[in-house]
Amino acid sequence: MAAANMKDIKLRIKSVESTMQITKAMELVASSKLRRAKMRAESTRPYFNTLHAALNDFAYGNTDFSSPFVQKREVKKECYIIIAGDRGLAGGYNSNLFKNVQSHMSGAPVCAMPIGKKAVEYCHRCGIEIVTDAYSVAEHVSLGDCFAASKLLCDKYARGDFDRLFVAYTNFVSMLSQEPAVLTALPIRYERKEAKNGAENLVLYEPSAEAVYNAIVPEYVGGIIYGALAESVASEQGARRTAMDAASKNAGDMIADLSLKYNRARQGAITQEITEIVAGAEA
Repeated sequence: MAAANMKDIKLRIKSVESTMQITKAMELVASSKLRRAKMRAESTRPYFNTLHAALNDFAYGNTDFSSPFVQKREVKKECYIIIAGDRGLAGGYNSNLFKNVQSHMSGAPVCAMPIGKKAVEYCHRCGIEIVTDAYSVAEHVSLGDCFAASKLLCDKYARGDFDRLFVAYTNFVSMLSQEPAVLTALPIRYERKEAKNGAENLVLYEPSAEAVYNAIVPEYVGGIIYGALAESVASEQGARRTAMDAASKNAGDMIADLSLKYNRARQGAITQEITEIVAGAEA
């Protein structure tokens, strides 16, 4: 009986050790990818700020400025760009994002452009209308894909297919902290500021400021999508690294506990054998 128990414990130890090797390998892979993803996320942030400042300059410098991309209208339908992961084993990375999206929805009809396999699965599970599933693998989405998606969504927004566009992603705060967020992409919000000394910025745009602005907006939204994608990829790798590190530590604790049980069972078996030998000798 003791021998059978020892054999089960030994098999269990080998199984946990095998799992621990996998989690360790996944942790190392995530750490390697995280460094590259973190650098990409940090390098995209200045692009946002510069492009957003340029759009504000267009709007502020024209008193009669009007564009469909800045006008607020009655919300009949909303669209979400949902950026999630392609795989699991990343702690609460995907579930936290989906909970945040669910809480952000106002109750109006919703459509979505999912980026990542988990986002596609979420849309199917919740019955959300999918604009396109061409970007179902987040790992393969390039900068050109982001601008193509932006052009598609901006055209639909201008036609009135939906009235607000949001980008749901995970913001990379640090190696150990990732925060899900929902960013409003359209309409672009800005507040007209008073020019210094009462003078307006007299810059002429050809053919018109509105035409130039409308041409730049898809580039701006594409930049938002790419930046959010970079942040999400870095967050996913950070979450996976943390989850695999915790799994490896838990596996180590399990091995230590099972080893203690194995030694106790082995000691009990040896003691029983000695007792039987002594009893037989006395008999």
